[in-house]
Amino acid sequence: MAESSQRSAADLHSDIPVPLIRTPLFDLAINLNARMTAFSGWEMPVQYSSISREHQAVRSTAGMFDISHMGKFALTGNVLEQIQRLVPSDLSRLQPGQAQYTVLLNPQAGIIDDLIFYYQGDREGQQRWVAIVNASTSLKDKTWMLENLDTAELEFEDLSPTKILLAVQGPTAVNQLQPLVAAELSTIKPFGHLEAAVLGHPGFLARTGYTGEDGFEVMVDPDVGLELWRSLLASGVVPCGLGARDTLRLEAAMALYGQDIDDTTTPLEAGLGWLVHLDTKGEFIGRSVLEQQKRDGVQRRLVGLQMQGRNIARHGYPVVHEGKPVGEVTSGTQSPTLGQGIALAYVPTALSKIGQELTVEIRGKLYGATVVKRPFYR
Repeated sequence: MAESSQRSAADLHSDIPVPLIRTPLFDLAINLNARMTAFSGWEMPVQYSSISREHQAVRSTAGMFDISHMGKFALTGNVLEQIQRLVPSDLSRLQPGQAQYTVLLNPQAGIIDDLIFYYQGDREGQQRWVAIVNASTSLKDKTWMLENLDTAELEFEDLSPTKILLAVQGPTAVNQLQPLVAAELSTIKPFGHLEAAVLGHPGFLARTGYTGEDGFEVMVDPDVGLELWRSLLASGVVPCGLGARDTLRLEAAMALYGQDIDDTTTPLEAGLGWLVHLDTKGEFIGRSVLEQQKRDGVQRRLVGLQMQGRNIARHGYPVVHEGKPVGEVTSGTQSPTLGQGIALAYVPTALSKIGQELTVEIRGKLYGATVVKRPFYR
């Protein structure tokens, strides 16, 4: 996928600005007077109308996001045996049409990226898989995977430059998408996916998302994506930017790579223990570290914080207990749905229990916060 991490070594050490990359939907965003921002080397809409309006649209009806900047890989061949070594999750449990959210791990069990593997089934004896990864780590992920996969056993195709990806999310999203798709979407379960005609053209649709709501992510050719965006817009689906995407995912306590998880955090520290299947799979990168953490426990955990009053904790703010800094906020916002400040933060395991009272330092003053169950919104 073409993004910021694809800059050459000369670019990285040059004073000449590197142009931001634009998705095929850029002009449509400009026509809708979207406010644009730089994100992982891309010029992306942060909002079209207002973050609160777009957030509320996804919670109450339907909104759509251009997520074409994300990395999109197709793997064909003897894939399962190869990718099992890259993740802590047992992908052998997947049936055709099912998917697994998981993480790529380094030898220290740090998270290289979080991603979704989609198993499409076999065709002529060849397994067919799709992987969708984060925009900021697309090149890193591709490099890591190719370094650790036997390319004599499989074919790896980077679809990122040639495909559009749209997320249609919200309680009415499926109904509004259905007239444009030549397959019954209501029968697809969460994390299910299928190949079907979208506006008469080949498409890949998955019942996945990053908002805490129902909906689909749709991968199609660029010209089809442009037509799909226009059709959904005409039917009343609200265009949404990165701002609402962030508040929605935080209410659902979904991790943002580079803030809540990174290559120094393990899935057990990040509250992603449900992705670690030590009992049902063999060797994988980082297994020994996770086995030790499972046995001895972790020193810190990612927790959800509910702020007292109208105070808002932001990324990087210190978390304090009994006058001493004990952690740091990784993500925080004022929840549009709940009307209160919410945050994620790493704290010592001893202070991670539900109901634990802590404080967050905001501009030199301490404000109360309580460890609460995640997600904040269900």
